[in-house]
Amino acid sequence: MNAQLDWHLARALLEWQVELGVTEAIADAPLDRFALPERPEPAPATAQTPQTPRATPLAAPEPAFDPVAEAERLAGAAGDLPALAEALAAYSHCELRRGARSCVFADGQPQARVMIIGEGPGREEDLQGKPFVGPAGRLLDAMFAAIDLSREAPAPESALYITNTVPWRPPGNREPTPEELAMLRPFLARHVELAAPDLVVLMGNVACQSVLGRRGILSLRGTWAEAWGRPVLPMLHPAYLLRNAEAKREAWADLLSLKARLKALP
Repeated sequence: MNAQLDWHLARALLEWQVELGVTEAIADAPLDRFALPERPEPAPATAQTPQTPRATPLAAPEPAFDPVAEAERLAGAAGDLPALAEALAAYSHCELRRGARSCVFADGQPQARVMIIGEGPGREEDLQGKPFVGPAGRLLDAMFAAIDLSREAPAPESALYITNTVPWRPPGNREPTPEELAMLRPFLARHVELAAPDLVVLMGNVACQSVLGRRGILSLRGTWAEAWGRPVLPMLHPAYLLRNAEAKREAWADLLSLKARLKALP
């Protein structure tokens, strides 16, 4: 039956569809939503040569910096005492220098037959830039004046030359650490080599530790040893004598031993 679709029939059909739940028209043709979508054909495979991934070259590890080796290099390159003092002052790998005012190199007559090695600068030494200038230094001067030796003497046979194991004042006047002593020992060894004294005096435990590798000054004092091919005499540090006046008798015995050794030298 072909009925003419007039306005009233079209409206009646639309109302009937709305009543069934139709809300909007999507397409002119019906859509089967249960049909599977067509899959695109895969592209033809092309032969490819497999590429081996490039290995990233590993950077060679940088060698660890050795401050002792650097000290040996700088000290060995110094041809005289002024050059050594300059190299030591420029050595930037020791933390002691950061808190010190001065680089205390030496005092006295560089040609002296006797070289004294102390511990390290204290407050007065740091301020003045010279070793042994505080109360311990005044006692040291008096001790060696008793056997006719002085840092002020111009003649090498009656003069003293004085330095320390480290040139910078340790914080709070503490002892230098073994690492600090090892780091600066090449400068000390070169210092002795360039000054070329006949005899070396080691004042206190720290000097014995740096030069002889031993501590125990109460048992070491007064007994001659050898370092760098030279006789060395451990002695009690003047600072110890200021605190222990009864030990001055042992110090006097050591001074007499030094005087006798000097007289026996050609």
